[in-house]
Amino acid sequence: MQELGRRARLAARSVALASSETKNAALLAMAACIRAQAGVILAANEEDLAEARVKGQPASFIDRLMLNPERLEAIAAAVESIAALPDPVGRVLARFERPNGLQIERVATPLGVIGVIFESRPNVTADAGALCLKAGNAAILRTGSESFRTSFALAKAMGEGLEQAGLPADAIRLVPTRDRAAVGAMLSGLEGNIDVIVPRGGKSLVARVQEEARVPVFAHLEGICHVFVHGSADLEMAKTIVLNAKMRRTGVCGSAETLLVDRACAATHLRPLVTMLLEAGCAVRGDEAVQAADPRVAPATEEDWRTEYLDAIISVRVVDGLDEAIRHIEAYGSHHTDSIVAEDAAAAERFLAEVDSAIVIHNASTQFADGGEFGFGAEIGIATGRMHARGPVGVEQLTSFKYRIRGSGQTRP
Repeated sequence: MQELGRRARLAARSVALASSETKNAALLAMAACIRAQAGVILAANEEDLAEARVKGQPASFIDRLMLNPERLEAIAAAVESIAALPDPVGRVLARFERPNGLQIERVATPLGVIGVIFESRPNVTADAGALCLKAGNAAILRTGSESFRTSFALAKAMGEGLEQAGLPADAIRLVPTRDRAAVGAMLSGLEGNIDVIVPRGGKSLVARVQEEARVPVFAHLEGICHVFVHGSADLEMAKTIVLNAKMRRTGVCGSAETLLVDRACAATHLRPLVTMLLEAGCAVRGDEAVQAADPRVAPATEEDWRTEYLDAIISVRVVDGLDEAIRHIEAYGSHHTDSIVAEDAAAAERFLAEVDSAIVIHNASTQFADGGEFGFGAEIGIATGRMHARGPVGVEQLTSFKYRIRGSGQTRP
């Protein structure tokens, strides 16, 4: 692990100085290598899937792990799309002149070596590696053991693409072991060779990273996402948004886990929303008002309001208006993504202003919590902290800055 860190630091220097054209050529070559090695990558994924099924992993986990030709093509296309993004390195963020004639610029620079620790989502291997490269960084990637073979095959293909473009393969490396001690080594900073850690996974992973890391962390907490159906909501719009927010893909962090229904529209909206979810195959856990709407609703416990199901399960509660909805989200949410469905513009603006989440949405699905949907090309994750990066972590968020000062002989009196 220490050698991995040293080699990444050397590679980071090369990548930081690489031109936009070289980095883009590397990204295109990486995408081409992923396509060329599709058979090897999919075969590795089949082995990972077989092992996961033997271990009895749930269907939502299997869905996150599974690749097929279409999903692999989407991974390659995402890498290509990052090449098309503007280069974030070297951007002049501010420029001003002091009274003494000093010309000062604040300029975007790479972070250095980024350690990404993530659970078994193979696409993160490609997204994280490509985003780090575009922002002039080296990446050390540590995947969950269940996707080790798939991620290793993807990282190998990406390394070959780097070398084809004349950049060091050490700029994107997968930790070559399943040993959990590797995580501890990364959190220690690898003798100062890791500049920042990005955890992407469940609550226990992120908690461990935040507790043990000796380097800065971009926190990515679980997605306890809410949809609040306000009293002014159009019922058909609410049904469409709620169904998509929960059921489009239940295993992603932007999936809605709690539905809040305003008491002002519960008489007309609650039963249709609950029935729709149940008929779509979603288990519903609710308070007394929700249980009264349909006998198939199970009672919700206090723990349900704090649970990221990542499955076809949703908790539903009737609340007394906007104020109580905001209080519920503040008490139980994870500051990830929350949405309001409302025709009342003033209520919507209050929700957008007062809900303290990385992403707040009006009249759209929470499943838009995705860097690709923001036009970022891809993302490493959704940062739920408040320092440096918040929301989708794309190429701009993977840079820092420095000041460049140009003088003409000035000295300080």
